[in-house]
Amino acid sequence: FHAQCSQHPQSPRMELCHVPAGREKGWYLALMAPNVKGPNYAWLDPSRLYLHPQGFQDCVADLLQPFQGDAIDTVAGIDAMGFILGAAAAATLRKGFLAIRKAGHLCVQTVAQPYSDYSGREKVMEVRTDAISPGLRVLLVDQWVETGGTMRAAIELVERLGGVVAAPLCVPKGVAAICIENSEGGKWIQERYKCSHCVPPRLQPRFDQHQ
Repeated sequence: FHAQCSQHPQSPRMELCHVPAGREKGWYLALMAPNVKGPNYAWLDPSRLYLHPQGFQDCVADLLQPFQGDAIDTVAGIDAMGFILGAAAAATLRKGFLAIRKAGHLCVQTVAQPYSDYSGREKVMEVRTDAISPGLRVLLVDQWVETGGTMRAAIELVERLGGVVAAPLCVPKGVAAICIENSEGGKWIQERYKCSHCVPPRLQPRFDQHQ
């Protein structure tokens, strides 16, 4: 991934040209940049993956593959990095997109849900009350599920308004993220909802240990 593009041999920019011949699921994970700023930041930066055209397309395709044939009415992305994958998934599915926001950004009537994020900080999430009608089938998308607190808050908001993240008869509808870690919260979500992520099983322990 680090060879320079032939068109710009002297350019110091990141490699955005190379695509491996065999594109197994998760090949694009190597495009993510490691943390160089210390413990106050996430351990990986997926935004480098989004800059790679084929990597981004394959990531979205892999996230949506388990939901092929499922009845999904809308895609909801979680503030803020979940907006990127969520909007891309909505466009691919030709569905509408709902932004689930951090508190204080929406100028319309909202319902709120407190939560603790991956760093342990207490926050509040909001969604507009007119966006989710009873029975609306929602695919929830975020960039990463670490402790699960943020995703659980989004699930709570959708279900409080009558939306469906898990359909009747225990046929789940959906949660998607690049990685769902095997934390207590991550396991809680995976036990109750149909989940999709991009990390191959052989790499999952390394992601869980932030290695």
